[in-house]
Amino acid sequence: MNVVFVEPNFPANQRDFVRALRYVGANVIAIGETSREHLDSTLQGWLHDYVQVRSVTDVGAMTEAVREVQSRWWVDRLEATVEAHILPVAEVRERCTIPGLSVRTCFLCRDKPAMKDVLRAAGIPCAASLGSGDADTIHAFARQTGFPLIVKPRDGAGAAGTSRVDTPEQLQVALQAARVGQGGQVAVEEFNEGHEGFYDTIAIGGQVVHEFVTHYYPNVLEAMRHRWISPQFIATNQVDAASGYQELKSMGRRVIQALEIGTAATHMEWFFGPKGLRFSEIGCRPPGVRAWDLYNVANDLDLYVEWANAVVHGQRSQGPSRRFSAGLIALRPDRDGRISHYEGLDSIQARFGEWIIDCHLPEPGTPTQPVEAGYMANAWVRLKHPDFEHLRAMLDEVGRTVKVRAR
Repeated sequence: MNVVFVEPNFPANQRDFVRALRYVGANVIAIGETSREHLDSTLQGWLHDYVQVRSVTDVGAMTEAVREVQSRWWVDRLEATVEAHILPVAEVRERCTIPGLSVRTCFLCRDKPAMKDVLRAAGIPCAASLGSGDADTIHAFARQTGFPLIVKPRDGAGAAGTSRVDTPEQLQVALQAARVGQGGQVAVEEFNEGHEGFYDTIAIGGQVVHEFVTHYYPNVLEAMRHRWISPQFIATNQVDAASGYQELKSMGRRVIQALEIGTAATHMEWFFGPKGLRFSEIGCRPPGVRAWDLYNVANDLDLYVEWANAVVHGQRSQGPSRRFSAGLIALRPDRDGRISHYEGLDSIQARFGEWIIDCHLPEPGTPTQPVEAGYMANAWVRLKHPDFEHLRAMLDEVGRTVKVRAR
Protein backbone atom coordinates (compact mmCIF):
# COMPACT_ATOMS: atom_id res chain seq x y z
CA MET A 1 0.00 0.00 0.00
CA ASN A 2 1.18 3.54 -0.82
CA VAL A 3 0.37 6.08 1.91
CA VAL A 4 0.94 9.81 1.55
CA PHE A 5 1.68 11.24 4.98
CA VAL A 6 1.53 14.98 5.59
CA GLU A 7 4.40 16.72 7.36
CA PRO A 8 6.78 14.04 8.70
CA ASN A 9 9.21 16.42 10.42
CA PHE A 10 7.28 18.69 12.80
CA PRO A 11 6.22 18.35 15.55
CA ALA A 12 8.87 15.86 16.66
CA ASN A 13 6.59 12.85 17.15
CA GLN A 14 5.38 13.05 13.53
CA ARG A 15 8.32 10.83 12.62
CA ASP A 16 6.75 8.05 14.72
CA PHE A 17 3.78 7.88 12.36
CA VAL A 18 6.20 7.49 9.44
CA ARG A 19 8.17 4.85 11.35
CA ALA A 20 5.02 2.91 12.10
CA LEU A 21 3.66 3.06 8.55
CA ARG A 22 6.96 1.73 7.25
CA TYR A 23 7.04 -0.94 9.97
CA VAL A 24 3.66 -2.37 8.93
CA GLY A 25 4.74 -2.55 5.30
CA ALA A 26 3.51 0.67 3.66
CA ASN A 27 5.43 2.69 1.13
CA VAL A 28 5.45 6.14 2.74
CA ILE A 29 5.41 9.16 0.45
CA ALA A 30 5.64 12.27 2.60
CA ILE A 31 4.71 15.87 1.92
CA GLY A 32 6.26 18.51 4.15
CA GLU A 33 7.53 22.04 4.45
CA THR A 34 11.20 21.14 5.13
CA SER A 35 13.62 20.44 2.32
CA ARG A 36 14.50 16.78 1.96
CA GLU A 37 18.16 17.58 2.68
CA HIS A 38 17.20 18.81 6.15
CA LEU A 39 15.45 15.54 7.11
CA ASP A 40 17.71 13.30 9.16
CA SER A 41 19.05 10.13 7.59
CA THR A 42 16.82 7.79 9.62
CA LEU A 43 13.65 9.60 8.58
CA GLN A 44 14.81 9.73 4.97
CA GLY A 45 15.44 5.99 5.11
CA TRP A 46 11.79 5.34 5.98
CA LEU A 47 10.50 7.36 3.04
CA HIS A 48 9.70 5.98 -0.39
CA ASP A 49 9.39 9.49 -1.82
CA TYR A 50 9.15 13.08 -0.57
CA VAL A 51 7.64 16.32 -1.91
CA GLN A 52 8.28 19.75 -0.41
CA VAL A 53 5.57 22.43 -0.37
CA ARG A 54 5.51 25.98 0.95
CA SER A 55 2.63 25.21 3.31
CA VAL A 56 0.80 21.96 4.01
CA THR A 57 -2.36 23.97 4.76
CA ASP A 58 -2.39 25.53 1.26
CA VAL A 59 -5.03 23.41 -0.46
CA GLY A 60 -3.99 24.45 -3.96
CA ALA A 61 -0.31 23.69 -3.41
CA MET A 62 -1.13 20.44 -1.67
CA THR A 63 -3.45 19.36 -4.49
CA GLU A 64 -0.65 19.93 -7.00
CA ALA A 65 1.78 17.99 -4.82
CA VAL A 66 -0.54 15.02 -4.41
CA ARG A 67 -1.34 14.94 -8.12
CA GLU A 68 2.40 15.00 -8.80
CA VAL A 69 2.74 11.96 -6.54
CA GLN A 70 -0.22 10.28 -8.27
CA SER A 71 1.53 10.74 -11.61
CA ARG A 72 4.28 8.44 -10.31
CA TRP A 73 2.56 6.15 -7.80
CA TRP A 74 -0.91 4.83 -7.02
CA VAL A 75 -2.03 6.50 -3.78
CA ASP A 76 -4.15 4.34 -1.47
CA ARG A 77 -4.37 6.73 1.50
CA LEU A 78 -3.64 10.37 2.31
CA GLU A 79 -3.21 10.88 6.06
CA ALA A 80 -2.62 13.76 8.47
CA THR A 81 -2.46 13.77 12.27
CA VAL A 82 -2.07 17.47 13.22
CA GLU A 83 -5.23 19.47 13.98
CA ALA A 84 -4.44 22.34 11.60
CA HIS A 85 -3.79 19.90 8.74
CA ILE A 86 -6.93 17.74 9.03
CA LEU A 87 -9.44 19.86 7.08
CA PRO A 88 -7.10 21.04 4.28
CA VAL A 89 -5.95 17.46 3.74
CA ALA A 90 -9.58 16.28 3.57
CA GLU A 91 -10.22 18.85 0.83
CA VAL A 92 -7.19 17.59 -1.10
CA ARG A 93 -8.31 14.00 -0.54
CA GLU A 94 -11.67 14.82 -2.09
CA ARG A 95 -10.15 16.66 -5.06
CA CYS A 96 -7.80 13.76 -5.76
CA THR A 97 -10.43 11.03 -5.12
CA ILE A 98 -8.49 9.27 -2.37
CA PRO A 99 -10.39 7.29 0.30
CA GLY A 100 -10.46 8.55 3.87
CA LEU A 101 -12.19 11.04 6.17
CA SER A 102 -14.63 13.28 4.32
CA VAL A 103 -14.58 17.08 4.16
CA ARG A 104 -17.90 17.12 6.02
CA THR A 105 -16.56 14.99 8.86
CA CYS A 106 -13.36 17.02 9.15
CA PHE A 107 -15.29 20.31 9.04
CA LEU A 108 -17.60 19.14 11.81
CA CYS A 109 -14.61 18.08 13.91
CA ARG A 110 -13.12 21.55 13.46
CA ASP A 111 -16.15 23.87 13.69
CA LYS A 112 -17.44 23.49 17.24
CA PRO A 113 -20.91 25.06 16.88
CA ALA A 114 -21.68 22.99 13.76
CA MET A 115 -20.33 19.91 15.52
CA LYS A 116 -22.64 20.42 18.49
CA ASP A 117 -25.66 21.06 16.25
CA VAL A 118 -25.18 17.64 14.64
CA LEU A 119 -24.59 15.89 17.96
CA ARG A 120 -27.58 17.51 19.67
CA ALA A 121 -29.72 16.29 16.76
CA ALA A 122 -28.34 12.79 17.47
CA GLY A 123 -29.41 13.04 21.12
CA ILE A 124 -25.93 13.54 22.57
CA PRO A 125 -25.88 15.94 25.56
CA CYS A 126 -23.88 19.11 24.80
CA ALA A 127 -23.63 22.62 26.17
CA ALA A 128 -25.81 25.22 24.47
CA SER A 129 -23.64 26.91 21.88
CA LEU A 130 -23.50 29.44 19.07
CA GLY A 131 -21.01 30.22 16.34
CA SER A 132 -21.19 33.79 15.05
CA GLY A 133 -19.35 36.88 13.94
CA ASP A 134 -22.20 39.21 14.92
CA ALA A 135 -21.98 40.86 18.35
CA ASP A 136 -25.75 41.50 18.66
CA THR A 137 -26.55 37.84 17.97
CA ILE A 138 -23.98 36.74 20.54
CA HIS A 139 -25.28 39.11 23.22
CA ALA A 140 -28.83 37.85 22.56
CA PHE A 141 -27.58 34.27 23.03
CA ALA A 142 -25.94 35.34 26.30
CA ARG A 143 -29.17 36.86 27.61
CA GLN A 144 -31.07 33.68 26.74
CA THR A 145 -28.48 31.21 28.07
CA GLY A 146 -27.13 33.15 31.04
CA PHE A 147 -23.63 33.53 32.44
CA PRO A 148 -20.99 32.24 32.82
CA LEU A 149 -20.12 31.53 29.19
CA ILE A 150 -17.04 30.23 27.37
CA VAL A 151 -15.73 32.15 24.36
CA LYS A 152 -13.23 30.46 22.07
CA PRO A 153 -12.03 30.57 18.46
CA ARG A 154 -14.57 28.86 16.25
CA ASP A 155 -11.96 26.45 14.89
CA GLY A 156 -9.60 26.42 17.88
CA ALA A 157 -7.92 23.40 19.47
CA GLY A 158 -7.82 22.70 23.19
CA ALA A 159 -7.86 25.74 25.46
CA ALA A 160 -5.98 28.02 23.05
CA GLY A 161 -7.62 31.45 22.94
CA THR A 162 -10.40 30.32 25.30
CA SER A 163 -11.81 32.56 28.01
CA ARG A 164 -14.59 32.43 30.59
CA VAL A 165 -16.83 35.48 30.78
CA ASP A 166 -19.15 36.21 33.70
CA THR A 167 -20.76 39.51 32.69
CA PRO A 168 -21.96 41.29 29.55
CA GLU A 169 -19.02 43.66 29.93
CA GLN A 170 -16.50 40.80 29.96
CA LEU A 171 -18.23 39.28 26.96
CA GLN A 172 -17.89 42.53 25.03
CA VAL A 173 -14.15 42.68 25.83
CA ALA A 174 -13.70 39.08 24.59
CA LEU A 175 -15.59 39.83 21.38
CA GLN A 176 -13.48 42.91 20.72
CA ALA A 177 -10.30 40.88 21.28
CA ALA A 178 -11.56 38.33 18.74
CA ARG A 179 -12.41 41.14 16.25
CA VAL A 180 -16.06 40.15 16.14
CA GLY A 181 -17.79 42.64 13.85
CA GLN A 182 -14.58 43.04 11.86
CA GLY A 183 -14.53 39.60 10.29
CA GLY A 184 -13.73 37.57 13.43
CA GLN A 185 -15.81 34.52 14.36
CA VAL A 186 -16.14 32.88 17.78
CA ALA A 187 -17.84 29.93 19.38
CA VAL A 188 -19.82 30.88 22.49
CA GLU A 189 -20.92 28.11 24.83
CA GLU A 190 -22.78 27.54 28.05
CA PHE A 191 -20.25 26.93 30.84
CA ASN A 192 -19.87 23.23 31.67
CA GLU A 193 -19.59 22.75 35.41
CA GLY A 194 -17.91 19.60 36.65
CA HIS A 195 -14.87 17.37 36.27
CA GLU A 196 -13.10 17.36 32.89
CA GLY A 197 -11.27 14.66 31.00
CA PHE A 198 -10.63 13.20 27.58
CA TYR A 199 -11.50 9.99 25.79
CA ASP A 200 -9.19 8.86 22.99
CA THR A 201 -9.73 6.12 20.45
CA ILE A 202 -8.50 4.49 17.31
CA ALA A 203 -11.45 3.54 15.12
CA ILE A 204 -11.56 1.30 12.07
CA GLY A 205 -14.56 1.75 9.79
CA GLY A 206 -16.32 3.66 12.58
CA GLN A 207 -15.78 0.89 15.14
CA VAL A 208 -13.63 1.58 18.20
CA VAL A 209 -10.71 -0.87 18.47
CA HIS A 210 -8.62 1.02 21.07
CA GLU A 211 -9.84 3.37 23.80
CA PHE A 212 -8.28 5.30 26.67
CA VAL A 213 -9.63 7.63 29.36
CA THR A 214 -7.66 10.49 30.92
CA HIS A 215 -8.58 12.88 33.75
CA TYR A 216 -7.55 16.52 34.19
CA TYR A 217 -6.65 17.89 37.66
CA PRO A 218 -7.80 20.67 37.75
CA ASN A 219 -9.87 21.48 34.66
CA VAL A 220 -7.95 22.93 31.73
CA LEU A 221 -9.28 26.48 31.84
CA GLU A 222 -8.29 26.87 35.48
CA ALA A 223 -4.94 25.15 34.93
CA MET A 224 -4.00 27.49 32.08
CA ARG A 225 -4.74 30.68 34.03
CA HIS A 226 -2.83 30.33 37.33
CA ARG A 227 0.93 30.03 37.75
CA TRP A 228 0.76 28.49 41.22
CA ILE A 229 -1.10 25.42 39.94
CA SER A 230 0.96 22.38 38.91
CA PRO A 231 -1.67 20.79 36.65
CA GLN A 232 -1.88 17.08 35.93
CA PHE A 233 -3.51 14.71 33.53
CA ILE A 234 -3.71 11.02 34.39
CA ALA A 235 -4.65 8.11 32.11
CA THR A 236 -6.51 5.48 34.07
CA ASN A 237 -6.05 1.72 33.76
CA GLN A 238 -9.65 1.14 34.88
CA VAL A 239 -11.16 1.78 31.43
CA ASP A 240 -12.63 -1.72 31.25
CA ALA A 241 -14.05 -1.83 34.80
CA ALA A 242 -17.71 -2.85 34.72
CA SER A 243 -18.81 0.05 36.93
CA GLY A 244 -16.42 2.64 35.54
CA TYR A 245 -16.68 4.24 32.12
CA GLN A 246 -19.49 2.49 30.26
CA GLU A 247 -21.56 5.66 29.80
CA LEU A 248 -18.54 7.59 28.51
CA LYS A 249 -17.54 4.81 26.12
CA SER A 250 -21.10 4.57 24.81
CA MET A 251 -21.28 8.33 24.24
CA GLY A 252 -17.93 8.29 22.45
CA ARG A 253 -19.13 5.61 20.07
CA ARG A 254 -22.31 7.54 19.35
CA VAL A 255 -20.27 10.68 18.60
CA ILE A 256 -18.03 8.76 16.18
CA GLN A 257 -21.08 7.35 14.39
CA ALA A 258 -22.92 10.68 14.25
CA LEU A 259 -19.91 12.47 12.74
CA GLU A 260 -19.22 9.55 10.38
CA ILE A 261 -15.63 9.15 11.51
CA GLY A 262 -14.34 6.05 9.74
CA THR A 263 -10.73 4.93 10.20
CA ALA A 264 -8.89 7.47 12.33
CA ALA A 265 -7.55 8.38 15.72
CA THR A 266 -9.94 10.55 17.76
CA HIS A 267 -9.60 12.86 20.76
CA MET A 268 -12.78 13.77 22.66
CA GLU A 269 -13.11 16.16 25.61
CA TRP A 270 -15.91 15.58 28.16
CA PHE A 271 -17.33 16.93 31.43
CA PHE A 272 -19.13 15.19 34.26
CA GLY A 273 -21.00 17.38 36.74
CA PRO A 274 -24.41 18.31 38.13
CA LYS A 275 -26.02 17.86 34.71
CA GLY A 276 -24.41 14.45 34.22
CA LEU A 277 -22.01 13.47 31.45
CA ARG A 278 -21.74 16.04 28.68
CA PHE A 279 -19.79 16.10 25.43
CA SER A 280 -17.41 19.02 24.90
CA GLU A 281 -15.59 18.59 21.56
CA ILE A 282 -13.79 16.06 19.38
CA GLY A 283 -10.95 16.04 16.88
CA CYS A 284 -10.41 13.29 14.29
CA ARG A 285 -6.72 13.10 15.18
CA PRO A 286 -4.48 11.83 18.00
CA PRO A 287 -4.35 13.81 21.25
CA GLY A 288 -1.68 16.41 21.89
CA VAL A 289 0.62 16.70 24.93
CA ARG A 290 2.19 13.36 23.94
CA ALA A 291 -0.65 11.45 25.59
CA TRP A 292 0.06 8.42 23.40
CA ASP A 293 3.44 8.14 25.16
CA LEU A 294 1.60 7.57 28.43
CA TYR A 295 -0.80 5.07 26.88
CA ASN A 296 2.11 3.12 25.40
CA VAL A 297 4.00 2.87 28.69
CA ALA A 298 0.88 2.05 30.67
CA ASN A 299 -0.33 -0.62 28.25
CA ASP A 300 2.81 -2.29 26.83
CA LEU A 301 1.73 -1.04 23.44
CA ASP A 302 2.91 0.96 20.42
CA LEU A 303 -0.09 3.06 19.42
CA TYR A 304 1.73 4.45 16.40
CA VAL A 305 1.94 0.91 15.05
CA GLU A 306 -1.69 0.27 16.01
CA TRP A 307 -2.72 3.40 14.10
CA ALA A 308 -0.64 2.33 11.10
CA ASN A 309 -2.19 -1.14 11.17
CA ALA A 310 -5.64 0.47 11.19
CA VAL A 311 -4.77 2.63 8.16
CA VAL A 312 -2.90 0.01 6.15
CA HIS A 313 -4.47 -3.32 7.13
CA GLY A 314 -7.81 -2.34 8.68
CA GLN A 315 -7.10 -4.22 11.90
CA ARG A 316 -5.42 -3.94 15.29
CA SER A 317 -2.48 -6.16 16.15
CA GLN A 318 -2.75 -6.33 19.95
CA GLY A 319 -4.81 -5.11 22.86
CA PRO A 320 -3.78 -2.94 25.83
CA SER A 321 -2.49 -4.59 29.01
CA ARG A 322 -3.99 -1.94 31.34
CA ARG A 323 -1.01 -2.70 33.61
CA PHE A 324 -0.49 0.87 34.80
CA SER A 325 -2.13 4.22 35.14
CA ALA A 326 0.21 6.94 33.92
CA GLY A 327 0.25 10.70 34.29
CA LEU A 328 2.05 13.99 33.81
CA ILE A 329 2.49 16.93 36.13
CA ALA A 330 3.51 20.32 34.75
CA LEU A 331 5.95 22.32 36.90
CA ARG A 332 5.74 26.08 36.38
CA PRO A 333 8.61 28.48 37.11
CA ASP A 334 7.83 30.76 40.04
CA ARG A 335 8.16 33.84 37.81
CA ASP A 336 8.89 34.87 34.23
CA GLY A 337 12.55 35.20 33.30
CA ARG A 338 15.22 32.51 33.05
CA ILE A 339 15.41 29.29 35.00
CA SER A 340 17.99 29.53 37.79
CA HIS A 341 17.71 26.19 39.65
CA TYR A 342 15.46 23.39 40.88
CA GLU A 343 14.59 22.30 44.40
CA GLY A 344 13.35 18.93 45.62
CA LEU A 345 14.46 16.73 42.72
CA ASP A 346 16.66 14.44 44.80
CA SER A 347 13.83 13.81 47.25
CA ILE A 348 11.42 12.82 44.46
CA GLN A 349 13.99 10.58 42.80
CA ALA A 350 14.66 8.78 46.09
CA ARG A 351 10.97 8.26 46.87
CA PHE A 352 9.46 7.55 43.44
CA GLY A 353 12.39 6.65 41.21
CA GLU A 354 11.06 3.24 40.14
CA TRP A 355 7.80 4.85 38.97
CA ILE A 356 9.28 7.80 37.06
CA ILE A 357 8.83 7.37 33.30
CA ASP A 358 10.81 10.44 32.28
CA CYS A 359 11.06 14.17 32.89
CA HIS A 360 11.90 17.42 31.17
CA LEU A 361 13.99 19.87 33.17
CA PRO A 362 15.24 22.78 31.05
CA GLU A 363 18.80 23.81 31.82
CA PRO A 364 19.48 26.82 34.06
CA GLY A 365 19.54 29.91 31.87
CA THR A 366 16.68 28.68 29.68
CA PRO A 367 14.00 31.35 29.15
CA THR A 368 10.71 30.51 30.84
CA GLN A 369 7.53 30.07 28.84
CA PRO A 370 4.19 31.67 29.79
CA VAL A 371 1.64 29.66 31.77
CA GLU A 372 -0.81 29.63 28.85
CA ALA A 373 1.80 27.93 26.63
CA GLY A 374 0.61 24.58 27.94
CA TYR A 375 1.44 21.54 30.02
CA MET A 376 4.78 20.74 28.39
CA ALA A 377 6.08 24.28 27.84
CA ASN A 378 8.35 24.33 30.89
CA ALA A 379 9.41 21.51 33.25
CA TRP A 380 7.38 18.34 33.66
CA VAL A 381 7.58 14.86 35.18
CA ARG A 382 5.72 11.69 34.07
CA LEU A 383 5.02 8.75 36.37
CA LYS A 384 3.22 5.40 36.29
CA HIS A 385 1.75 3.10 38.95
CA PRO A 386 -0.67 0.14 38.98
CA ASP A 387 -3.05 2.02 41.31
CA PHE A 388 -4.67 5.19 39.96
CA GLU A 389 -5.23 6.88 43.32
CA HIS A 390 -1.69 6.10 44.47
CA LEU A 391 -0.36 7.61 41.25
CA ARG A 392 -2.41 10.74 41.78
CA ALA A 393 -1.02 11.08 45.32
CA MET A 394 2.54 10.72 43.98
CA LEU A 395 1.94 13.41 41.37
CA ASP A 396 0.51 15.69 44.06
CA GLU A 397 3.66 15.15 46.11
CA VAL A 398 5.86 15.99 43.13
CA GLY A 399 3.93 19.25 42.75
CA ARG A 400 4.41 20.10 46.43
CA THR A 401 8.09 19.16 46.53
CA VAL A 402 9.70 20.20 43.26
CA LYS A 403 10.16 23.93 42.77
CA VAL A 404 11.30 25.59 39.54
CA ARG A 405 13.06 28.82 40.41
CA ALA A 406 13.56 31.62 37.92
CA ARG A 407 15.09 35.09 38.04
